[in-house]
Amino acid sequence: MGVADQITLTGLRVFGRHGVYDEERRDGQDFVVDVTLRLDTRAAAASDDVADTVHYGEMAEQIADLVGGEPVDLLETLAARIADRLLEHTLVEEVRVTVHKPQAPIPLTFTDVSVTIERTRGGR
Repeated sequence: MGVADQITLTGLRVFGRHGVYDEERRDGQDFVVDVTLRLDTRAAAASDDVADTVHYGEMAEQIADLVGGEPVDLLETLAARIADRLLEHTLVEEVRVTVHKPQAPIPLTFTDVSVTIERTRGGR
């Protein structure tokens, strides 16, 4: 099963210009990101030092840079970019990323559209 400890960030709202339609790229919209990292936090708990864990403030800024950065067509691509960035941290063994697009251009009443991916270090 791997490590059992988790750090979770929920509801990070960032303006971006992702989507397959020209108006999505032109006008942009808010995206909401949830991430859960799986890692061993015992060293951080023992030292009480943020250097021994993933700094969630810095993690949020990295995610915001990706969401607010270069546009992509698909939520799947954006979620994969976020997962790849978070797995660059040597302590992170697994990551679960959900990207929500609550203002997706769907001509029906709906609450949210999201894509969730899970990635592991050196794995899928």
